[in-house]
Amino acid sequence: MMLDSARRLMTPSARSDVPAFMVMDVMAAAARIEAAGGRVIHMEVGQPAFGAPSAAINAVRAALGSGPLGYTESLGIPALRARIARHYEDAYGLSIGADRVVVTTGSSAGFILAFLSMFEPGDRVAIANPGYPPYRHILTALGCEPVLIETSGDTRHALTGEALLAAHRKAPLKGVLVGSPANPTGTMMSREALSNLMAAADSAGIRFISDEIYHGLDYAFPAVTAAELSPNALVINSFSKYFCMTGWRVGWMVVPEVLVRPIERLQQNLSISVPTLSQIAAVAAFDSRDELETIKHGYEDNRKILIEGLPKAGLDKFLPVDGAFYLYADVSKFSDDSFAFAKQLLDEAHVAATPGVDFDPVNGKRFVRFCYAGSAADMREAVERIGGWLNRR
Repeated sequence: MMLDSARRLMTPSARSDVPAFMVMDVMAAAARIEAAGGRVIHMEVGQPAFGAPSAAINAVRAALGSGPLGYTESLGIPALRARIARHYEDAYGLSIGADRVVVTTGSSAGFILAFLSMFEPGDRVAIANPGYPPYRHILTALGCEPVLIETSGDTRHALTGEALLAAHRKAPLKGVLVGSPANPTGTMMSREALSNLMAAADSAGIRFISDEIYHGLDYAFPAVTAAELSPNALVINSFSKYFCMTGWRVGWMVVPEVLVRPIERLQQNLSISVPTLSQIAAVAAFDSRDELETIKHGYEDNRKILIEGLPKAGLDKFLPVDGAFYLYADVSKFSDDSFAFAKQLLDEAHVAATPGVDFDPVNGKRFVRFCYAGSAADMREAVERIGGWLNRR
């Protein structure tokens, strides 16, 4: 009786029963191979192989010797909020007030704050499929309903206004979330495509969230920020990708004025403030453009290595590689199970990649995502290993 009672007390909540973020499981499996002495080429996790820019490191060293590092204002230190606002002028020619900028504990916290401030339990939120798994997992945990809308090559795998409104007619949508450049596809939305989608959302009263954490990493054409197209859009960005600061867990949002105070109250209660050292580093990171652009050029070289090398290795079907640092390859001529394909690739060739089922529960079994944020030497070796492994199958 007591054991049954204890079990009931320790039963996890239903909302916590979300799928695992599969890429982290792949990362753990790769670590076990490395612990046993193997050398794995990491193409699974979407993080730069480079550390934070030197200016950020120097700023942190100075701060460590300057006295106590206490809590900051919940919306972020004024210097960082102002510097982010200036970034929009520098990068997009867009003037936004620093009062609309919210500093967050990475983009992950930004999604939670956005969803909590914009949606109620039961609200339906549209997401392009394939897409970043935590979008739908966080929405589900918060009691919302993620609505996956299939995309196709005809639209560069971007969500269209027509598809959004068609889904809205079936059952009303409260919001829509898109990313450009997108994860896992690496595809981007043109200004026209983004404008048309936002106009459709606005016409139907659908709230708009734009994931822009890969801005700065654009190769096919310049990325467009939704903040330029509407003051009602909520934009999420991060220092993790372009700025090479994944482990620092610092990001930001540009939010409609009406949401600033609600989000501030949520942040006060959920995290008090973003880590002080990370905010200090983030201010300085903006002064490292030359260093960061050199790293970006390295990604462009890696992109070229994969675009040219993978077809020769046997993977000749993949989506347009517009931005971010991802290539989403169709592996269906070798396997109808991307999870098994990725596992065998890791076990036998020691190349870590993420199965498409992590990003797309419908058609992801045909795809694998490769991240090319490592070194050029690793990309070349990866192509050789993949080609040799496929030839032996």
